[in-house]
Amino acid sequence: MTNVLPPGAHVLVTGFSTRAIAESAARAGFAVTAIDAFADLDHHPAVSAQAVVRGFTPRSALRATRSVACDAVAYVSSFENHPDVVRALSCRRTLLGNAPDVLTAVRNPHLLADALTRHRLASPSLDGDGDGPWLLKPLASGGGAQIQPWDRTSPARRAVPTGHYVQQRIDGEPGSVAFVATRDGVRVLGVFQQLIGLESFGASGFRYCGNILDGSMPAGSWMLRAGSALASAVTAEFGLTGVNGIDFVARGGVLYPVEVNPRWSASMELVERAHGISVFSAHANACTTGTLPTFDALTSPPIGRSVGKAVVFARHDTTVGDSRPWCTDGLTRDVPRPGTLIRTGQPVCTVFAEAPTAQACREQLATRANHIYDELRTWAEQ
Repeated sequence: MTNVLPPGAHVLVTGFSTRAIAESAARAGFAVTAIDAFADLDHHPAVSAQAVVRGFTPRSALRATRSVACDAVAYVSSFENHPDVVRALSCRRTLLGNAPDVLTAVRNPHLLADALTRHRLASPSLDGDGDGPWLLKPLASGGGAQIQPWDRTSPARRAVPTGHYVQQRIDGEPGSVAFVATRDGVRVLGVFQQLIGLESFGASGFRYCGNILDGSMPAGSWMLRAGSALASAVTAEFGLTGVNGIDFVARGGVLYPVEVNPRWSASMELVERAHGISVFSAHANACTTGTLPTFDALTSPPIGRSVGKAVVFARHDTTVGDSRPWCTDGLTRDVPRPGTLIRTGQPVCTVFAEAPTAQACREQLATRANHIYDELRTWAEQ
């Protein structure tokens, strides 16, 4: 473990979209520089936000970070797929996150499946060995955009393309568990419903488009216990540290983990909205001093309301008009800057909702997305 970060330490955060983690870090009292694909309009006022010009990749972001003098660095998607970039990013900086060797191991689907088997936990079959149906997935996955059905009986599909693997498709309810990890164990931050491929938000197929934290889930429920068991097993096997997430499919009282996200994930800010805790503080403390937070969703009472977020994707190419009013209500975040060209299928913004039930929360998210699409049509007609 490294020394604890002093108050006001300068933290660099980078990844495809950093607004949420940068805001959490700023609220925790750190000086923050954020480098991502957007430099959204609604970054926390204390954050110095920069967008990578001419297309974001982890390597292009790395080049942009070289001139930033900072005490520590944290990463979000999709740095977990580039351990060599993480190694360079953290050179002579305190790394708030999993080390490159941990990323290499935990992102290997075969090593993950073997680890789950050792802990007598369920996992989807791999490589067409067992009952289908099957999915073709990239090893460097992110957001589900490149996942597609796979028919192993088709003559054209007998060889798995380089950089991909085949995973059994489990029919059920998609979800995720978010947690803080140290060598001493884990604390569950929450178990979430995942919104996948919903046309209401301009998504299709297996594309991630949001999460809902069901406020009616009681402490100690089977899903929280199963999520905690998953988090504990993966942490013990791979030595995870800080905040992490595991995507799963729930079916028949069993969680089938499909992927580990060994970094800050999109659901983290729902924890902050629901429980008022500082997730970045928990992340930094776990990575520097090995301290776990006192909060644990496994033993905390339900909050009595559902909190959700959804990513709104563009259905047509659009040029952003006056988006500044979107910054005023707190229910629209990741606000693009006026004049930005957003291509079909790219994210426009994120909408939030709170409601008594998870279903009502999902309906409110769809309503808010419709308001965004109405505004986009108005801009297109001007």
